[in-house]
Amino acid sequence: MENQKQKILLIGGGTPFDTYEEYIRYLKSIDLTLGSINRKGWKNSLVAELPEFEVICPQMPNSLNAKYAEWKIWFEKIIRLLSDNVILIGYSLGGIFLSKYLSENAFPYTIRSLHLVAPPYDTEHVQASLGDFALQKDVSSIVAVVKDIFIYQSKDDPEVSYHDSEKYQRDFPNAKLTLFENRNHFFQDQFPELIQDIKNLK
Repeated sequence: MENQKQKILLIGGGTPFDTYEEYIRYLKSIDLTLGSINRKGWKNSLVAELPEFEVICPQMPNSLNAKYAEWKIWFEKIIRLLSDNVILIGYSLGGIFLSKYLSENAFPYTIRSLHLVAPPYDTEHVQASLGDFALQKDVSSIVAVVKDIFIYQSKDDPEVSYHDSEKYQRDFPNAKLTLFENRNHFFQDQFPELIQDIKNLK
């Protein structure tokens, strides 16, 4: 029987709102471009760059009006498809989702590493709602179940303050923080630093 590939699960971003009216205002305010509609981004490069892994990138429910309770239901269905030594990646809202979930729930498999890309921590420095994704406590308990934690943040990110990455590092004192100057909200097509960190895992 052929050995299964080690799995990478990537939970992408989304936008939460406190009310339906805020969501409608957001939809009306968006200025769409062909570039924004067709953007593929670094998430799609993982499969090509990491052929030795099985990369899973699920579409989370209603990402334009994200609700933690809905994501939790869907995530727990996805968990059944995983196995030990899984690598977890959370981008933006996906980062705080994984942090909240792992700090509040037992995870049935061993987690090889956790990679948080531009994860919001709270709304102290950025005036945006986190809805029911808001953390109810610090997430330091995660260090007991994750071997290696990596945090990636850019100082010019207009959506998530780099101060949030410092708060995660406070909770994860042994985490590797990679701080960039000009990556915005990580809309680039390639993410070589993330790829290398995964390849370097022992």
